[in-house]
Amino acid sequence: MNLKQEALASIAPIHKFFDRSTRCLGEDDSAFRPREGMLRVAEHVAQVAQVIDWFRVGALEDSWDMDFEAAVQAVAKVTSLQEARQYLADACDRLKTALEATSEARLAEMLPDNPILPGRPRYHLIEAIVDHTAHHRGALTVYARLLGKTPDMPYAED
Repeated sequence: MNLKQEALASIAPIHKFFDRSTRCLGEDDSAFRPREGMLRVAEHVAQVAQVIDWFRVGALEDSWDMDFEAAVQAVAKVTSLQEARQYLADACDRLKTALEATSEARLAEMLPDNPILPGRPRYHLIEAIVDHTAHHRGALTVYARLLGKTPDMPYAED
């Protein structure tokens, strides 16, 4: 399997494992957060989607938007878990479309100097997305347990 095939094959499991781990959370949990200053459930999911788009644009289009305050404000506007889940599905679709249009050679090419993935090949955006998504998936499973819910094992088959 080449880098492009590996990248494309990674998208579905990223999304599937995230959904499986968090599907015990419902729309009525959208505003839950353990304490003031922490992300709400809907914001966590929206932030995952936002960062998938952010890595896609940064690594494939060489445009790293470093206005993190604006990113935080955008995520704070997402109040519906259903809306956030759609945002995530759409971000995964946009990533797939971008990867399909990217050559194997471009994925293997080293990124120009940047503040996020310096000295790494463009393909590393997939590894960064996997890591970031897993971080939020784990946080949301803790939220679910605080709500008295039991998250599904992400890797178990239905």
